[in-house]
Amino acid sequence: MAIDVRRAMLCGFLTLALAGCAEPRDADPPANPQARAATTASTPAPTGIPGIGDRFQRRVPADARQVVAVYGEGVDSPDATVVLYTKRGTGWDRTRSWPAHNGKKGWTADHHEGDKRSPVGVFTLTDAGGVLKDPGSELPYTRSGAFTAPRWWAKSHWHDFDYVIAIDYNRVKGTAPNDPTRPEGDRKGGGIWLHMDHGSGTSACVSLSRSAMEYLLRTLDPDRHPVVVMGDRADLAS
Repeated sequence: MAIDVRRAMLCGFLTLALAGCAEPRDADPPANPQARAATTASTPAPTGIPGIGDRFQRRVPADARQVVAVYGEGVDSPDATVVLYTKRGTGWDRTRSWPAHNGKKGWTADHHEGDKRSPVGVFTLTDAGGVLKDPGSELPYTRSGAFTAPRWWAKSHWHDFDYVIAIDYNRVKGTAPNDPTRPEGDRKGGGIWLHMDHGSGTSACVSLSRSAMEYLLRTLDPDRHPVVVMGDRADLAS
């Protein structure tokens, strides 16, 4: 989705410029099999993110301690569930979950401007902003009237960008979510956000309730290197 200061930022009808560990060898191995078995059993095996297959698990950075998983109901569905997972030791704890929406035409592994599908993938989450004042965001937060949805949109969409979290798809990290720079070019689209829900599918973003957005803004911590893993359930599990 091409975004620049003169063109529409496509995000839920957006027209505003506003993704083999080997067991270590012991220096002195146990003298007998029973002792060795006891030593091995005392070390818990790593636990992956539920519903996420090896293909995507491997793309989650090793230092990530927070994952926002977006489970789309189907490749052509606008409906999704968002789950926040927190790394605890070798496993992932389910922290919160919410109903959500994604692109009105579903998902794609080759997103481009105007396809009305959300990009499948693993992306970092580094920047936030919106129309409303900072609710206590841990991520850098840019408050600006430039996020205001045009009043010629349906009234149900007027508050879509009161809070937004930029998904780092074809954008420059460390900039405001509505920065127009697209490192991979305009054809690959951009301006993919987590933002407030209007009750139906978006143009490519993921939308959640206001309470969910406030929770994520206050909880996602740059020191925990949060990422989003997003796609339809079947693709994510593959």
